[in-house]
Amino acid sequence: MTYNEVMGGRAPIRMWADPAEVEPQVMQQLRNVANLPWVQGVAVMPDVHHGMGATVGSVIAMRDAVSPAAVGVDIGCGMTAVKTSFRADNLPDNLAHLRSKLEQAVPVGFGNHNRPVDPTKLHGLKTADWAAFWKDFDTLAPAVHPKRERAEVQMGTLGGGNHFLEVCADDEGVVWVVLHSGSRNIGKELAEFHIGQAQKLPHNQDLPDRNLAVFVGGTPQMDAYRRDLFWAQDYARRNRAVMMALVCDVLRRHLSGITFEQPISCHHNYVAEERYDGVDVLVTRKGAIRAGSGEFGIIPGSMATGTYIVKGRGNADAFNSASHGAGRRMSRSKAKKTFTLADLKAQTDGVECRKDTGVIDEIPGAYKDIQSVMAAQTDLVEVVARLRQLVCIKG
Repeated sequence: MTYNEVMGGRAPIRMWADPAEVEPQVMQQLRNVANLPWVQGVAVMPDVHHGMGATVGSVIAMRDAVSPAAVGVDIGCGMTAVKTSFRADNLPDNLAHLRSKLEQAVPVGFGNHNRPVDPTKLHGLKTADWAAFWKDFDTLAPAVHPKRERAEVQMGTLGGGNHFLEVCADDEGVVWVVLHSGSRNIGKELAEFHIGQAQKLPHNQDLPDRNLAVFVGGTPQMDAYRRDLFWAQDYARRNRAVMMALVCDVLRRHLSGITFEQPISCHHNYVAEERYDGVDVLVTRKGAIRAGSGEFGIIPGSMATGTYIVKGRGNADAFNSASHGAGRRMSRSKAKKTFTLADLKAQTDGVECRKDTGVIDEIPGAYKDIQSVMAAQTDLVEVVARLRQLVCIKG
């Protein structure tokens, strides 16, 4: 599919979704963003849906400006996947025990570790400059300094909502581990602090949506946000790395002879400094992955509809981006009203996972069809592997 260009903003809006199928309030959010004076362009992914200020599933390129609410409160949220040497037909018939061991190793929901994980004792994390990373905590906004202990014990934890940890198999029967998480409470605290700061600034008082408040270059507020933003993105990346190391240690103990390839990792709620058409821009991917030429990415569906490992095609019209997943087609509250426990059990048949009312809002039927999403972005990514869930852990 090639993109549709939509009028109504100062900057171009290029859509890899059918504008006729996008809700009016989502289209209004896109136009609000495109009308901001700092915006160079907006690329809209096929999983687009309503968000806070800006839509989820959009890529916003700004000249020397950034909107903290557009980035969102889960700074650095993203995916990590690892291909193993193990075959699915060698897994035990009953995966409940393996799921239990993984849940013991990686706290979910509001849970945290009893004490900070020592990453130097985990495979592959010994030389990741952890001391310097934690030393930089003291440079963050003073408002979050009391949160350091919580940030330390949440390093290596999954969280709740749409975050997940999965054991999957590809079409060749090879086992993969896939997880989805971000910067946990510390990212949320930093985001909410800076969103509040931005909304107080004089140049943000006449916006169509207060959640589009921006920081502009050359100001102390922008400098402070960029410092905290990039630290939180690093926290998210490290959080996923610690979790993956913990998971791999569990699998080594329970699946004899298993080995692991190099991980694939990508943010999908973050900011990057990039250059397009000779212009330096700050690219906010709000529910989108970077898909530069040959770059690996991960695009999940829902609890039982599979995940795609992809390579980017480097499409500059989309600011080298692709969708971050299937995208919700209904709110959590609507999903809880629409679906029953019987629906959840039916839609997750064959997957070892929670099948209780606490995760009905994550039922596959609450999400868009992942195959349709992938079909709409063949000019953004090529599929490398398609995975199906065997075990799915949610908070």
